[in-house]
This record gives sequence, C-alpha cells and structure tokens, in this order.
Amino acid sequence: MENDAQATEGGAEPTPATRRVDDGGGDGDDVPEDVREYERFSKIDGATYERANDFLRDRTYITAREWAMARLCADFRTETGVEMTKIGENLPELVPFMTDTYSPQAVNQARSSFDDKVRKAGATFLYGAMCDFYTAEELDELMYEITEVAKFLLEVEGVELSVDQELDAEERISSVMREVRESSAALRHDECPNCGHELQGDRAADHADD
Repeated sequence: MENDAQATEGGAEPTPATRRVDDGGGDGDDVPEDVREYERFSKIDGATYERANDFLRDRTYITAREWAMARLCADFRTETGVEMTKIGENLPELVPFMTDTYSPQAVNQARSSFDDKVRKAGATFLYGAMCDFYTAEELDELMYEITEVAKFLLEVEGVELSVDQELDAEERISSVMREVRESSAALRHDECPNCGHELQGDRAADHADD
C-alpha cells in the first residue's frame, strides 16, 4: 500500500489501479450481513471514484477516499474499536465508487488524513471568522454556502433532513458564529464594539463570554 501511504496534502490521489486489488473472487455468501445491509452510499450507485473525488476537490478539503473511510470508521465502530479489517476487505460492497479492497493500515491512514484536514480547515475557518476581515453579512453568506455543501454530502450518505431540521441547524450554526465574531471583537478592542464598555485584562475575557 505504498501509494496509499504517500497520498498526502497536495499529492496525487491514488487511482484504483494503484490500490491493492483482491483477485480472489470472493463468494457473495461470505459477505457479512451488516455489510450487505449497509446503504449509506446507495444514492451514488454507479458513480466513478474520479467523479466523486472531483466533486469533493472542488468544494471541500477532503478526497473521496477520506470521506468514505471517515464515514465507514464511524459506522463500523464497536466497543473495542473500529473494524478496519472488515471495512478494507469489503470496501467495494460498502461504497460503490471504491472498486478495490484496502489493507487495515490504508483504512487507518485515510481516516487519520481526514482528521488532520478537519483540524486544519477548522483552524483556517475560525481564524477567518475571528480576524475581522469579513462583515457579519459576509460570514452569514459564507456559512450558507458551506452548510449547503455539508447538507448535500449528508443527503448522499442517506441522511434525510426535514425542512424544520435544516432551518434549526442553520439557525444554531449562525448563532454560534455570531457569538464567535462578537467574542473575538471584544478580545481585539479596548472597548466592546457593541456597547462601548471599556475592556481591560480579565474583564475582556469575561465580557467576551457574556
């Protein structure tokens, strides 16, 4: 799995031809029941890896490989850990656009890469929200665009969201972002930009929590 281990930020995503292929021709009866019943990615049945990867590359910081592994690791977690061997051996059965099997190490590497990118993307976004480069209206517009992409990915995974659930989620996210912006503004200025009260030392942090 040398090619998988080398799939890092900015590097080329390994193509199906470079992944470990299981040529054993397994019997469908050998597929575990929970694998046969897994329907997370059924809405994109028939999609190619390249197509899924291009979509994610254009809109997110993750690859199709990392997206699939993160979801599978969450869904196939037990009290003793993630069933990485089961995920890797049954990958083509679980995700339509993944055509070859993976080793447990490759599954773990892709999941770890997903975690790293979430942390980096989160730090980048939070700095953007706190740095005063954007107005409140611009942040709202940005959050709307981000939320739409995230909702689409959830829908592809088979998550059904009602209109009320979508509106509630959007409102909660917007509320959190308003608090982030107000708190960061209080930390950057001597006076609260909202009420004009002087902010000094610990009082600034206290005021930011109000």
